[in-house]
Amino acid sequence: MAQYEITPDRTFSTPYSADERVTLFLRSVYGWMCAGLAITAIVAYAVAQSPTLPITIASNPFYLWGLILAQLGLVIFLSARVEHITGGTAATLFAIYSALTGVTFSFILLAYTGESIATTFMVCAGMFGALAFYGTTTRRSLAGWGQFLFMGLIGVVLASIVGIFWQNDAFQFILGFIGVIVFTGLTAYDAQRLKEMALATPSGQQGSYAVVGALSLYLNFINLFLMLLRFLGNRRH
Repeated sequence: MAQYEITPDRTFSTPYSADERVTLFLRSVYGWMCAGLAITAIVAYAVAQSPTLPITIASNPFYLWGLILAQLGLVIFLSARVEHITGGTAATLFAIYSALTGVTFSFILLAYTGESIATTFMVCAGMFGALAFYGTTTRRSLAGWGQFLFMGLIGVVLASIVGIFWQNDAFQFILGFIGVIVFTGLTAYDAQRLKEMALATPSGQQGSYAVVGALSLYLNFINLFLMLLRFLGNRRH
């Protein structure tokens, strides 16, 4: 989850009302998020269709770790530099990140059946949409969830690293269950936070903040999908 706070010390003048400002910002955020998911899906399918590329990447630790570190670096850079980059730069970096994620997701297409992937995607999309709608429309403040969810996120990340080396079915089940709870909570929490961001971001910087907001939701969606795949995915024989 990309963490960034905006605490303006003045009210930004804008020709739009508060509701219009929120609507335009969220439309941009969800538009970029959907674009990122589309890029990931296209790249994943293209790589999975290659007879040699997945094997080349999987058999070379340099390529595999390079992908992981490049993705991590892009997330950190976008989150840390959002105030200093243009919307065009943020969009380009987000597209690159989405494409790199598509490369790593190609292994999922090869490992699981197409039917189970499609089913998991539909379930994930339904859950994500419902939680994002709740986070956007509820009048209840979800700010108190932040610290709890961040600690849960750290726990899931650490447990996932352990799970790479310890292939235990019970452990993987518990990790998946906790992961679903954490990322569903983060979806609602981030959706509400983006409403506040829409009103706090200076007009000239809304492009870059919209892309970084899309990245936050994109990460929630991708990780929720991966956790659900533990329960709904059927491996190829």
